[in-house]
Amino acid sequence: MAMVMTTGMAMDAIRAKTPRPVRSPSRRPAKRSGRNWALRGGLAIVAAGLGYVSTTQTLAFVIGKANIERAYALSPNDGRLAGRLAEKMATADNSADARAATALIARQALDAEPLAISALTALALTNLYEGNLAKARSIFVHSDALSRRELGPRVWLIEDAVTRKDVAGALRHYDIALRTSRNARDVLFPILVQAVADPAIAASLAATLRQRPAWGSDFLTFFGGLGPDPLVTAGFFRRLAGAGVAIPEVAQVTVVNALAKVGSYRESWAFYRTLRPGVDPRRLRDPDFTAELQTPSVFDWMPMMQDAGVTATISGGAFDFSAPAMVGGVVLQQVEQLPPGKYRLQGLSIGIEQPQQTAPYWRLSCIDGRELGRVLLPSSNTHGGRFAGTLAVPADCSVQTLQLVVRSSTAISGAGGQIEQVTLSPI
Repeated sequence: MAMVMTTGMAMDAIRAKTPRPVRSPSRRPAKRSGRNWALRGGLAIVAAGLGYVSTTQTLAFVIGKANIERAYALSPNDGRLAGRLAEKMATADNSADARAATALIARQALDAEPLAISALTALALTNLYEGNLAKARSIFVHSDALSRRELGPRVWLIEDAVTRKDVAGALRHYDIALRTSRNARDVLFPILVQAVADPAIAASLAATLRQRPAWGSDFLTFFGGLGPDPLVTAGFFRRLAGAGVAIPEVAQVTVVNALAKVGSYRESWAFYRTLRPGVDPRRLRDPDFTAELQTPSVFDWMPMMQDAGVTATISGGAFDFSAPAMVGGVVLQQVEQLPPGKYRLQGLSIGIEQPQQTAPYWRLSCIDGRELGRVLLPSSNTHGGRFAGTLAVPADCSVQTLQLVVRSSTAISGAGGQIEQVTLSPI
């Protein structure tokens, strides 16, 4: 409205500045003939009618998203709406009478709009209900030739290919659906994840992912977190890595953690070594806290964020922690695969000022819960903040957890400090 008013005001200003032509008294505007008036009136009526039809169809299309029946009643000649109604009818009732009514509306929709894919879907479904698979397949194939963006026909084509044991064909339809439909990932990713357990599908899917489809990275991230078996997922990722497929780090870390969660620490460590080449099981990873990983694995430093005001962060080459008064617990940990033997733990702290009875300490525990030893962190004012101690790993403990434990303090300021470096080496 503001733009209309502005334009009108501008036109008034132009008219005010433009001198009006002087009319001769003897010349008057010619009267319009009756035919001229009739033509103008007819155009006005047609314009009004077209405006009504356009408004009604637009309203019907909007309403159709929520109530297709009402939308169709408002605009029964709209082939798109009729097709959507037929599609809804086909999926709601497959009785003989319903099939006949569905087919009738679907054909009406195609007469009005030959590209109404939903109408083709409805006709294909009615043929399926009647046992005419060949006809249904031909309709879906025709629908696919008209548009590749419709998810419903694509899902049927996938199922049809699977039924015919055409794995390559099914994956080709998966690829098309995942590239052309926004909703396809929610529907198809979970199905594809479950299917990877089949070696034939895994091989074909690996070949597809080698082509680097646009959805590949998102699928691998999804697969890493929701694969039915972390061992299967790890094996599939190794196959992909061997074929030169880049796997998102977050997906790899998820697999490492999933394997550890089910107790497969040997497999978890083996997969972790493909993620962090050159790691030594006898030593700590990232002793200087420089990695600052966004998604750490269990074999990396994992700050243990707790409630009750406890903070634990790795930043700027140091681990920083703090806890309010009377609150304590584990603030940092890393899972280890230390061979049996004795080890020396040492490092450097800053800002730790708790008395010995409430000082933080490093604790090494076996994965079964047995505590193997502790190394106390004295006040940072002592020995320039340096700490050291000895830990022993028995032969019957192949997996351990190294944790930094903060003990509750009665000081008003609570407990806190920084660890700048911590190393572990065999003696």
